[in-house]
Amino acid sequence: MPTDDPARTDESSTPAVEAARAAGIEFTVTRHGRVGSLAEAAAARGIEPCDLIKTLVVRRGDGDHVFVLVPGDRTFSWPKVRALLGTNRLSMPDAAEALEVTGYERGTITPFGSRTTLPVVADRAIVGRRISLGGGGHGVGLTVSGDDVVRLFDATVADISDEEVGERR
Repeated sequence: MPTDDPARTDESSTPAVEAARAAGIEFTVTRHGRVGSLAEAAAARGIEPCDLIKTLVVRRGDGDHVFVLVPGDRTFSWPKVRALLGTNRLSMPDAAEALEVTGYERGTITPFGSRTTLPVVADRAIVGRRISLGGGGHGVGLTVSGDDVVRLFDATVADISDEEVGERR
């Protein structure tokens, strides 16, 4: 059953939290202040960086976007995703376009409760684990089963990332 962090039940909900609740999956909401890095976000949620999932919106063409889910300790691989999607061109939409498509600002994007239903491509590393995704607001996270995410969004699961090299800011 869905549970919110009991210490923070005074916070208002987000469309992502409502979507997870409506899906009937087990999840936990974590709320924390703004953070400056993925490592800070993972620490604030009490998880390892590999369990914090980056949700990216990728543009295949005009009006054609996909969500890409990559573990925090890995780097999105453009060549692998292009090959998987069978395209030579992919790009990242600017912040305004990402907001228009998803209803979420960068740093809060999640497939849960997105304004537009988009295909989901998930790195194979999320399968069989508890993961934390954006919860639709700054400092809001949804901790869920990676298997539930794959099932709910009929995600394509593949090797779409590479080992992180160096430290990112």
